[in-house]
Amino acid sequence: MTLRVLLLAGAAILPLAAAPALAADTPTVASVAEAPADQTTSVGTGQSDNDTIVVTARRRTETAQQVPLAISVVGGDHIDATGAFNVGRLQQLTPTLQFTSSNPRNTSVNIRGLGAPLGLTNDGIEQGVGIYVDDVYFARVASSTFDFLDVKQIEVLRGPQGTLYGKNTTAGAINITSRAPTFEPEGRFEISAGNLGFTQAKAAVSGPVSDTLAVRLAASLTRRDGTIFNVTSKKWVNSQENLGLRGQLLWKPSAGVEFTLAGDFSHQNPNCCTQVYVRTGATQRPLNRQYAALAAAQNYAVPSTNPFDRLTDVDTPLRARNQIGGASLRAKIDTGIGTITSVTAWRFWNWDPSNDRDFLGLPITSKSQNPSHQDQYSQELRLSGETGRFGYTLGAFGFYQKIRTEGIQQQGAAASKWLINPTNALSNDPTVLDGLTANNDINFKNTSAAIFGKFSYKLTDSFSIQPGFRLNYDKKEGSYNSVVTDGAGNLLVFKTDAAGKTLNTARERAQLAVLAPQSFLANFSDWNFSGDVTAAWDVTRDVHLFATYAKSFKTGGINLNGVPADAVTGVPLLDLATIKPESVNHYEVGIKTQFLDRKATFNISAFRTDISNYQAQVSNFAVGVIRGYLANAEKARSQGVEFDASFRPSERFNIYGNGAYTDAKFVSFKNAPCPPELSGGSAQPLDANGVPTAPASPAGTPGGVSPAQCDISGAQLPGVSKWAFSYGAEGNVPVKLFGKEGQLYLGFDGNYRSAWSSNASPSAYTNVDGYALSNFRLGFRTEGGIDIFGWVRNAFDVQYFDQLAVAPGNTGLIVGNIGDPRTFGGTVKLTF
Repeated sequence: MTLRVLLLAGAAILPLAAAPALAADTPTVASVAEAPADQTTSVGTGQSDNDTIVVTARRRTETAQQVPLAISVVGGDHIDATGAFNVGRLQQLTPTLQFTSSNPRNTSVNIRGLGAPLGLTNDGIEQGVGIYVDDVYFARVASSTFDFLDVKQIEVLRGPQGTLYGKNTTAGAINITSRAPTFEPEGRFEISAGNLGFTQAKAAVSGPVSDTLAVRLAASLTRRDGTIFNVTSKKWVNSQENLGLRGQLLWKPSAGVEFTLAGDFSHQNPNCCTQVYVRTGATQRPLNRQYAALAAAQNYAVPSTNPFDRLTDVDTPLRARNQIGGASLRAKIDTGIGTITSVTAWRFWNWDPSNDRDFLGLPITSKSQNPSHQDQYSQELRLSGETGRFGYTLGAFGFYQKIRTEGIQQQGAAASKWLINPTNALSNDPTVLDGLTANNDINFKNTSAAIFGKFSYKLTDSFSIQPGFRLNYDKKEGSYNSVVTDGAGNLLVFKTDAAGKTLNTARERAQLAVLAPQSFLANFSDWNFSGDVTAAWDVTRDVHLFATYAKSFKTGGINLNGVPADAVTGVPLLDLATIKPESVNHYEVGIKTQFLDRKATFNISAFRTDISNYQAQVSNFAVGVIRGYLANAEKARSQGVEFDASFRPSERFNIYGNGAYTDAKFVSFKNAPCPPELSGGSAQPLDANGVPTAPASPAGTPGGVSPAQCDISGAQLPGVSKWAFSYGAEGNVPVKLFGKEGQLYLGFDGNYRSAWSSNASPSAYTNVDGYALSNFRLGFRTEGGIDIFGWVRNAFDVQYFDQLAVAPGNTGLIVGNIGDPRTFGGTVKLTF
């Protein structure tokens, strides 16, 4: 009902007339770490029009230096120059952003180590980092894998953002602004080519249709060969194939009204995605059930034990077909009491995968795919204004989302020998597990509504207090139904007698231990009130201080990957079907400065975020559909220091550096899942109170006793490095080439990440080593809009991992995503 009222209200304001609000067509913004705040320079462009750098992250036009929050802003030209054409590459420019992805669906985007649990995506939870494109919230993090399309600027906001943004986000937001339609003709064309068969073409044209109507059309196409060779299919895999289309109509019927109608469509269809053999590590399984013995029993060997040979032999066809798109209508109207902004949007997401989930050339898991379809509808209304010393933004937001996932997992001919205990004669019968199939039907509905506001009161001309609030309602409804059949198509169910003892045959028990049927309904609903307050002090024209406290929350959710169940009856443990909301207390102080006649900037902030009931990924190393679920850790914390610095002594040279120290850890997680080196053995005996009556075996003891759970309090949160830096410089000299006056320039951009944990519970087997990447470009550009440059990325061909993971079955197999090798090529850009 609330969403319907908001949608009607959004439609009702469209006939009104007055003046447009601020926002998405403000001047191009460069990162505060890329240029002084009185210029619109991006590192890599070497151009400046001396306009004030502005951001719209707080729903108003403000200078990047004066806005009292931690924010990094990257201009579209710098994105193009550095090849950061999606969120995965954007993290190389913004040290506090973490991006991991084993395929588009299983992607996480975090800020300061917080946002979404690292691992397999669960449809029933929310993101902690919001992704917004032209004021529209993108509910599926899979959207972050698409190429940026005709982007003007990207703002990365750190910390809770619930009092200014429609959807509540506790870790931060990525605010993407597209270039708007113009009433003067303009065009942008870019084509790139490089090794690995890389080609990329981008085009955008804009201009008037009439005195009141303007149009902008944009397209992007990216293709690249894979970086891993599949010796089974004789094809390169983990390729790129992305198409993006976007159109906008801007209507300004009078000086006081503007409407923007936008539509976009993106399509991916790469030969993707797989991970490669990295290493093996000892677990507590008996030796005959660990990787080396199981592989030897089937006379199997991977094509290479060196992951950087970039070889795989997976035997299931790979597919990562991904589509996302939608439409939005944005209205901006001056009512006389402030600017009303209405954003009405619909978006869809289609995901059609095919995976090889055993990551080997053996037919263990022959099918593993969860095709999904999502529709989302949203309506946001905002009123912003200022009178005297008082400024305000008031908003209302409604959101509805529905997801349908129809998945399948099927075991193959090698499954019996790999998954059944070799001491069991059934392990020698391929028909026991061959064709064993789980068909999963998952449904999810998500309704959210909120009112929010942010106020500002100037106690003096230089000091202001800025409180904010949010009242939020969330309702989630979900169903999970997994039906299991054997290779002959017979339905598998748990059978017990009146005493609760199993009636299943030995063959059925072996099958049910691999894929178990499960069905349950779950729902969650909750109201929440939260808020924040910021104190901002403009000490001088070029020195600005701020301090913020925020009491925020991340809404609860539903486990829709299945939940643990009774091993004999199969009855699901429904207490684990829902996840409690996170409670967040956030503290931040910062200072932003300019000096040397505004040729230099240095900004630094310190933060601490305390979270109760932290939503953590719980790994399950079994092969079945319960691959991982969410649970609440008692407490987690992220704290650290960040800085941005830049120096531009002249128009001929600029240099920048950004850095972050992030100490993110579990403060208390006493009942966490154990890492692989402490898993797979016999169960630790417990008394009636759940207290162990015998010690667990040391890590990696074959056939040992595994603890029922592990206390990982004090351990590092997965996915985040303690140290991260990005840095770069560019110099240019005036030259005349091809009869054109212009600049010859040389640019460098680099980034560094220290080691980080890639498993839900820290494991020595899944620690990712730190690495540094270096990128160079050399080119010539003119004031007339010609830019020709060559580039090399990962210039020193550093070998590194994007992610490591424990393969299913807890055999000790560790697989990984390998980072891109050295790539090189050239780009030609034309603008007019």
